[in-house]
Amino acid sequence: MNQPRRLEVLSAIVEDYVHSREPVGSKALVERHNLGVSSATVRNDMAALEEEGMITAPHASAGRIPTDKGYRAFVDQISAVKPLSAAERRAITGFLESAEDLDQVMARTVRLLSQLTHQVAVVQYPVSTGEAVRHIDLVEMSPGLVLAVVITSRGRVLQRAVEVDPAPSEIGLAAVRASVLDEALGQPLTDLAPGAARAVDAVEPALRPAALTLAGAVADLGSGQREERLLMAGTSYLAQATGDFTRSIAPILDALEEQVVMLRLLSEIGEDSRGVSVRIGRENAESPLADASVVATGYGPSLASKLGVVGPTRMDYPTTMSSVRAVARYLSRILHE
Repeated sequence: MNQPRRLEVLSAIVEDYVHSREPVGSKALVERHNLGVSSATVRNDMAALEEEGMITAPHASAGRIPTDKGYRAFVDQISAVKPLSAAERRAITGFLESAEDLDQVMARTVRLLSQLTHQVAVVQYPVSTGEAVRHIDLVEMSPGLVLAVVITSRGRVLQRAVEVDPAPSEIGLAAVRASVLDEALGQPLTDLAPGAARAVDAVEPALRPAALTLAGAVADLGSGQREERLLMAGTSYLAQATGDFTRSIAPILDALEEQVVMLRLLSEIGEDSRGVSVRIGRENAESPLADASVVATGYGPSLASKLGVVGPTRMDYPTTMSSVRAVARYLSRILHE
């Protein structure tokens, strides 16, 4: 069988079904798409696609619809994500840049992405706990093993045992502690990395390896206290697509409202060479979203925070992927500025 033509037929079925929500027959494909072959050839191609599990016949319909496997094959053959138009780019920039603070930037981001894709948009972002450093101690437990202790402005005690090689002397450990405390005292708990770097530079060269390890441990203790917030917009789009779900949309709504589920899912999602990740239907089998698709990507300096959309598997994947990637890139730029 002609492999490129089979993918062309599959792409045509996906395109027609996404836009019409009606099962697609061979005659309609020949009429709407320039496939360059007869209806009989298209029927043979469709029979092969059905045998491979790419398409299926709903009920007694003469037409076919894509399966999760078919959508996956379609998405995988998209070689590049198409760019947004100049007008769309200007609209995104103007809408996001006029926000006054981080919370408003994020609220506008999900609202904009939902409007662009007609799906539920979600964004995960870190927020400060509001705690600051009240005290830091470095206590030698045994040669080469130091307990790093941070006491927060709320009285919480954070600690971690750290192996240090070479082990500093008692005087050296006191010097490292003084340098770290000088830079970190009163600083936001979740933003200690810059001060930790300055603390390392401030000690004498012989102590810098130990200072690098210990100051890094203190910064890690603080960064581990960062809270994750999840915002979403466009849940009404799910209600408009109830016919696309084989089961009730209730589990999907529950998953969206249960932030722990969504935060875990987003944290697990990477991205491919096109700068975006797509999880389709049963690829989300371990979550309540096994009947939905998730298109997401990272944003920000390390791409650790995630932005994406959730919707039915009958989704305009090229447009959705393009919108998710573009909004994430503009968001990254605005946060950097």
